[in-house]
Amino acid sequence: MIFPWLTVRRTDGSSSGSRVRAGAQAGFTLLEVLVVLVILGLLAAVVAGPQIFKYLGTAKSEAAKVQVQQISSALDLYRLEVGRYPTQEEGVIALVEAPAGLSKWNGPYLKKKEAIVDPWGRQFLYKIPGQHGDYDLYTLGADNAQGGNGEDQDITNY
Repeated sequence: MIFPWLTVRRTDGSSSGSRVRAGAQAGFTLLEVLVVLVILGLLAAVVAGPQIFKYLGTAKSEAAKVQVQQISSALDLYRLEVGRYPTQEEGVIALVEAPAGLSKWNGPYLKKKEAIVDPWGRQFLYKIPGQHGDYDLYTLGADNAQGGNGEDQDITNY
């Protein structure tokens, strides 16, 4: 038998399997299993739900910090090869697509266009010359406004 615990009963009371279960109510019905799964799901939502959402929120901020570091490294490599950082007009898209008339461009310096998009779906902001260094690279966080705390906090290269 493939499933030794499965026994099919015929209407005459005999069994098609080699084993006959002792008792008429042995095992669980599908309805009982579904009720238990619903109860476990509700418990998980009540107990673990808020913690999961807290970590999901901080995960976007952490991902943005990593992206800022990656873009900054790509900008530095761009500068080494081209001799300058991308202009304000060229922007960070110059790390993915070659600007017109640039012979020393040896990119792409980032593999995908999605690399210059923050976790909230907006392109990273780039200013050159920067107020805090050669260039400023940042995202305004979840609220898309200056300042903020938690998920709304600005994430910068400075």
